[in-house]
Amino acid sequence: MGRWRRSLADGFWAVDRALGGRLPPTRLQKWVARHPVGAGLCAGAPFTLFFLALPSEGEPSDAFFAVLFGIVMGLVFGLTALAERFRQRRLARPGPGHRS
Repeated sequence: MGRWRRSLADGFWAVDRALGGRLPPTRLQKWVARHPVGAGLCAGAPFTLFFLALPSEGEPSDAFFAVLFGIVMGLVFGLTALAERFRQRRLARPGPGHRS
């Protein structure tokens, strides 16, 4: 089981390198990695407001589903930001003479 899991992880990181995963992160990627909760809030709040602003037929469950969907979207974006933090942690740090 350990070999299988390790080979799956090695395959994932090989695909990541092939897609440019070793490139230095942009300013936005650095901010997102430093603030995963803020990134989740910045993504979830507009979704919630958008779905609350949609016209409803007067059903009280519409507001519940709008808030629930906003929370789910914020959670998805926050977990993606956390994954970005872990990805940046694996990056090789250049030497002292390197400017990025």
